[in-house]
Amino acid sequence: MDIFWFLTFAVLLAGYFALEGFDIGLGVLLPVLGRSPAARDRLVGAMAPFVLANEVWLVALAGVLFGAFPVLEGVALSRLYPLVVALLLAWIVRDAGLWFRRRAGGAAWRLAWDGALWAGSAGLALAWGAILVAVARGLPASPLGVPAVAGGVALLALLAWHGRTFAAWRLRDGARGSGRALLLSACAAAAPAVLVMAAAAAHMLGNAAPDRTLTVLSVMVVPIAPILVGAQVWVWRTFSRGALPTFF
Repeated sequence: MDIFWFLTFAVLLAGYFALEGFDIGLGVLLPVLGRSPAARDRLVGAMAPFVLANEVWLVALAGVLFGAFPVLEGVALSRLYPLVVALLLAWIVRDAGLWFRRRAGGAAWRLAWDGALWAGSAGLALAWGAILVAVARGLPASPLGVPAVAGGVALLALLAWHGRTFAAWRLRDGARGSGRALLLSACAAAAPAVLVMAAAAAHMLGNAAPDRTLTVLSVMVVPIAPILVGAQVWVWRTFSRGALPTFF
């Protein structure tokens, strides 16, 4: 059972970066690709319908960490506390920018929330990069420093490329070759998570919850998995083609 839940955790983490990664990357590129209010509206309309479905991966990831690896959850939160706080704050700021940008009129209002969307997206990428580096280093007592900064910048650049590839696919209505490019960038975005999980495999498997706990967790979670997968498929089938929504 411990191997099953480790693989589940790894798939969720990789899936989060492959899917939510393009939302984060497109938010980072908002000032570059969206140099006018209309262009920014078009970019946000392209990614916004996918955000909530993609964030479900992160919620599920946290649930698996808490249920299947409770000891590691406590250690990770204590040693990565500043990075986790930065991650949560960036998440809140990014989502606030996304949902509030069109809730009132005025160019200044829209520009301020577009700035929040950009800042929150950049913060998410930097925080995640630093967290992945810290996990690969075995959760050092001080997770900050040059390696954390380097990891954050590297992940920011990778997710920005992923976001740019998604924009090319979505805004050109699946132009020839753009679908294959998006698949490639999704795999590249997930690659750091896969490498980190491979490095942490032995430690995680050695600190899994007891088999009885994992069995109960399986009985509770596995029946829900098809619903989550089905919801993800529905979102992509519904929003991957056609006119862009204008309410974001």
